[in-house]
This record gives sequence, C-alpha cells and structure tokens, in this order.
Amino acid sequence: MRPQKLVTLDVEGVLIPEVWINLARRTGIDALVVTTRDEPDYDRLMQKRLSILDEHGVNMSDLRAVLAEMGPLDGAREFLDSLRADYQVVLLSDTFEQFAAPLMSQLGQPAILCHQLQVTDDHIVDYVLRIDDHKRRSVQAFQALNYQVVSAGDSYNDLSMLRAADAGALFMAPANVIAENADLPSFADYDDLRAWIDSADPSPSAT
Repeated sequence: MRPQKLVTLDVEGVLIPEVWINLARRTGIDALVVTTRDEPDYDRLMQKRLSILDEHGVNMSDLRAVLAEMGPLDGAREFLDSLRADYQVVLLSDTFEQFAAPLMSQLGQPAILCHQLQVTDDHIVDYVLRIDDHKRRSVQAFQALNYQVVSAGDSYNDLSMLRAADAGALFMAPANVIAENADLPSFADYDDLRAWIDSADPSPSAT
C-alpha cells in the first residue's frame, strides 16, 4: 500500500514568534531571550526560565498578556491552511498547552501535541513533559501507522524529529543550527518549504 504523507511542524519560530523572546521584550528581562536555538538541553533551559520568572515575580497572568498581543508569523496561517487542505498536519512543539491555546485559534485550530505547565495561584511552579523526546517518538509512532512523515523545524530540539522523519528540513533556522547541520535542506520562505514538502516522494522505494 502506498503510504500516506503526514507533515509534522515545529511551532515557535516556524508558525508563531518565539514566546519567550516576546516575554523578554515585554518585561525587559534579557535573560529570557535564550531559546532552544541557543540551548539544546531543554530541561536545563526550562529550569533556568522558571528560576528567572520566580526571581522577577513574573506569573501566568503576565504570560497570558504577552500571548494576547501575539499573532502568527506573516503568511503562517495561509501556509498552514493550504498544507492542511492536502495533507494530514500535526504540530509537534515543546511549548505548553497554556501558551498554545490562544494562538492555535488564530491558526485555525490545528492538531498540536505539546507539554503542560503546573500553575498554582497564578504562579508557575513546574512543567510536565508529555514524554521524553516526544517529537522524535511521535514521528516514529506515525511511521508505525504507515505514514510517510515529512518534518520541518528551526531549533536544536527539532533535530531528532527531522532526522527520524522520512524527510526533514530546517525552516527559518539560525545560522549556527544551519551550519552544524549542513546535510539538512534549509528554507526561509513558506512557498519554498511547501514546494519541498510537495516534492517528497511517499513511495516505499523513496529514501
């Protein structure tokens, strides 16, 4: 049976702006500008973020205020709508449900798999990963269901997804990530990414 193509996409930096960078700009807390583009160890990054938020008294209400002012990247909604008209699309993100909900409504409510924050009295006390390395393991689960998976992302935490997929590409990635992964195709325009996704051959003989 000819496998069906399924597309998995990262979210922040690919479809929406980086939430933590926007929070850093709004609060003036420069230390929050560090993202998975800079720090490949996600647990270390999140522990640092939670410590910074606690130190500066930033709570969930502050984060919601940032999210309320954000929208998709230019062209992201149109790109995603077009893609979903032709393929099954699942967003795989290391963001959190509390962050994703208001932004997903602006993207037409696509399917998204992500994590959760633990919030007590408006204070972010911890985070819960849905599963370790969930992007790669999600790709492998889709492949076990006989999907051919085509993936795109921009950061270090996307690399295991991109390399597990039948075809993986970087999109709007920083120069250091591109340079360190020169074997992966890299795109900076939605039209070019869409053309690449369309060109991926779902036949069993494709490499």
